[in-house]
Amino acid sequence: MRKLSPLVVTIALLAACTREAPKPLVLGFLPSQQADSVLPNAQALGAFLSERIGQPVEVVVPSSYEPLIEGFRFNRIDVAFLDGGPAWIAHQRAGAEVILAETNNGETFYWAEAFTRKGSGINAVTDIAGKRLAFTSRTGSSGFLMPIGSLIAAGHLKVEGDGLDALEQALQRTYRQTIDAGGYQQALRAVLDGRADVAFGGHTVPARFLSAADQQRIVAFHRFGRIPSHAILVASTMDSTTRAKVKAAFMALNEPANLPLLTAIYGVDGVVDATTEGHLGDFGRALTALPGYGNSLLERKP
Repeated sequence: MRKLSPLVVTIALLAACTREAPKPLVLGFLPSQQADSVLPNAQALGAFLSERIGQPVEVVVPSSYEPLIEGFRFNRIDVAFLDGGPAWIAHQRAGAEVILAETNNGETFYWAEAFTRKGSGINAVTDIAGKRLAFTSRTGSSGFLMPIGSLIAAGHLKVEGDGLDALEQALQRTYRQTIDAGGYQQALRAVLDGRADVAFGGHTVPARFLSAADQQRIVAFHRFGRIPSHAILVASTMDSTTRAKVKAAFMALNEPANLPLLTAIYGVDGVVDATTEGHLGDFGRALTALPGYGNSLLERKP
């Protein structure tokens, strides 16, 4: 038998190690200021996907959307859950594509609404000038983008000039205070605690995040428009074989035994096949009318 040289053996061993340790697939979750509480459920979902696709999965829960958007741009994120506005930015900037959409009560869309405390005296959007507003974040679809875009379109918020600075100045002129609360629950809590007069978010938010007693203290007084549900996007560089495996693994979450993995994180009832245009197109194009949106609300400094 021919004896192999040490160099050949080393190369063979390195090749074997490379085959045994494939590059992790990086999975990004919606940003959270309370990442520690989200992480265990996110890791459980990541472990399920890893087993299904036969590849390690690394879970990322950032505190803002920027790492996910930039991650898609620079090949550091492979798959991510994104809200509608950031998902549209990820598509425009990095070519990320929607493959699935979450369903809530069987729907892939939800409504953006304005909430206030019962008895506040606020009954319509014409009543909120001079009030304190709580946004989920400056990138939240139902928590900022759709409400503010709708207010501008209806003439209730007048912006002089273009860009983010002009939009911010209009907000400061029109409202007593604006708060970036950090999420749906936090925005409603700001209203309940008396730190804000109005909060924006999805129409199902009170039922999902508030106790029965607190739900009785909150009222929705205006409905702005329809928002696409959270989307699951993949990087434009992902090969078709991996994309198919990822999609099949996520679809397996619809099985009764697996669904709690998804429900534990976002309280939704499943995922369905979706495309970028079908799920985000109309909403995304409407958002581009917001002053400064094309230059990126994501680049705004807190």
